Amino acid sequence: MKKSLKDFTRKKQMYGRMFILPWEIGFVLFFAQPLLQSLILVFSSVDKTRVTAEGVFDTTWNNFENIRFYLFEDSTYIDNLVNTIGSFVYTIPLIVALSLIVGVLLNQKFKGRVIFRSIFFLPVIIATGVVMLYLQGDSTAQTMRGGTGNGIDISSILQTMNLTPEITDTLLGFVNQIFDLFWKCGVQIVLFISGLQSIPEQLYEVCRVEGANKWEEFWYVTFPMLSGTTMLIIVFTSIESFIDPSNAIMTAAFGAIRDSMWVEAPTQLWIYFAVVGSMLGLVVLLLQKFIFSKWAN
Repeated sequence: MKKSLKDFTRKKQMYGRMFILPWEIGFVLFFAQPLLQSLILVFSSVDKTRVTAEGVFDTTWNNFENIRFYLFEDSTYIDNLVNTIGSFVYTIPLIVALSLIVGVLLNQKFKGRVIFRSIFFLPVIIATGVVMLYLQGDSTAQTMRGGTGNGIDISSILQTMNLTPEITDTLLGFVNQIFDLFWKCGVQIVLFISGLQSIPEQLYEVCRVEGANKWEEFWYVTFPMLSGTTMLIIVFTSIESFIDPSNAIMTAAFGAIRDSMWVEAPTQLWIYFAVVGSMLGLVVLLLQKFIFSKWAN
């Protein structure tokens, strides 16, 4: 029995390696060298007036001068970094929670659930950059997000409530992000549905025999059994949100690339990557150590 189990585990590991092999080959052939070159530029100065024999700009090693400039002198970059990370502190939990709620609802047995699942996954299929920009610029979408279209003007409604400008701006900011949040939940909903369908029905039967209600079933069976799926979705959502071209850091970096700022762009992105990677690693470590590990035991 133990031997067959080990053979099955080896086969699963082999299949996993086969699936990621094309990505590894593509990374080595097309991505590793540009990634290394961008990292070298972070610690270099580029002289565009001098070209080497290989036909590239002359670079000079300047240690951590570029990093020091953006961390201690460029206040605009620090403000963009703080604002970008601050917005993710509440948007990522909202996306995960909303996806979980919708996933639980769509996992119920009712007529037409396949159609509803397709509707919620539709944004993943059609939400390319061009389509999303069109929808965000559409008058109806702008009205839903608090703009001034022919429909309900949420901004005017908030102003008639005699709220302070700070509270009005905060509430309007939340409303403006509702549209984007719903459009970012497609993959997460599908993953939650997949995780819910993998939970053995016998566990719910035991809960019903013990007299547990639906709320207790969710917290003692459903949510603990979704720990692996939840971890995957948190990581996926975090990465997807941090590389969103609409945030201030990515916008500034893309602008630097368009302006041929070969040192500034990679420096901004590598600092951003280091901060984001550290935060994500810390979140995963804390979740795994203090929450998910207890359920596993």
